Amino acid sequence: MEATQVAILIESPDVAELAALVRTAGGAPIGAYHEPLGGRSLLLASLPLAAVQPTPFQRDLSPTHTRRLAQKIEEVAAFLDPLIVVRGEDGKLWTPNGRHRLAAAKVLGLKQITALISTDEALAYRILALNTEKAHNLRDRSLEVIRMARSLATRRKGATESALAAEFESPELLTLGAVYERSSRFAGGAYGAFLKKVDRFSERPLAASLRERGDYASRLLEIDAQVKRLIAALQARGFKSPYLRNYVVARINPVRFHKPKKGDTRPPMPLSQALTRMAAAARAFRL
Repeated sequence: MEATQVAILIESPDVAELAALVRTAGGAPIGAYHEPLGGRSLLLASLPLAAVQPTPFQRDLSPTHTRRLAQKIEEVAAFLDPLIVVRGEDGKLWTPNGRHRLAAAKVLGLKQITALISTDEALAYRILALNTEKAHNLRDRSLEVIRMARSLATRRKGATESALAAEFESPELLTLGAVYERSSRFAGGAYGAFLKKVDRFSERPLAASLRERGDYASRLLEIDAQVKRLIAALQARGFKSPYLRNYVVARINPVRFHKPKKGDTRPPMPLSQALTRMAAAARAFRL
C-alpha cells in the first residue's frame, strides 16, 4: 500500500459510522487511516474513560500492575500507547487488551484516553495475540480462553473449537481454564506436559465441547486431590523437595514416555482415556 492510500478522511464511509459512535459517546475523532498490512480501516479517537470497557472475558485486574503502570506513565508524562477498541455487544466500546492501561488512566485522573478503533469486532477475541501490557501466566491465559469460549458459544452457536483455534491458541488452555474457574490455586503447570500430549481441539459445537471440558476439569481436580494426599504422605516421610508435585504427576502420567513421530499430531490416546489411566495410577501409587 502506497503512502497516499493510507490516510483517509474521517468523513469516509469506511469509518463514518465509528466516528458517529465516538461522538455519541462524548469523544472526538482525531484521524483515520488504512492499516498498511491488512488494509483495514482504523479510527484514531479520544474517548471518555467511562465509555470504554474491558472485554468481559479478559483476565482479572492486577492492582499492583495497575499502580506500577500508572507510575511509569506519569514518569514519561505522556500516554503514548492507545487502546485497541472495537464495538462490542449492544454497541458498547470494548478494549480486548487495555484493562490495565484503562485502570492506570483512572488512577492518574485522566478524563479522556486515546484509542484505535476498528470495525473488526472479531479482534475482541484475539486477546492473547494483542496483549502488550503484562505477560500472561498460565492461569491468566487459561481463564481468558475459557471465558472467550463461553462468550462465543452464545454468539456463534454453530462454531466448533477447531474452527476457533486461532482465538484459543492451545486446546489445553480450555481444559485448564475450566479447572481454574473452580480452583484458582490449581497447579496447572504440573499437568502441562501431560495435557499437551493428549488434549486436542474438538470438532463438536462449542456448547457441547464446553460441557465435555467441564467433565475433564472435574476429573482433573479429583486426580489433583489424590496427588495432594500423596505429596502429604511423602512429606510425612521426610521428603521436602519443592518438586514433589511434579514428581508425583510425572509418575502417574500415562503418556510420559510417548514420543510422537515427526509431523504426527495425533494424541497417543484420547484425553478421556488418559484421565482414566492417570486416576488409576494415582490410586495405585506406591510410596
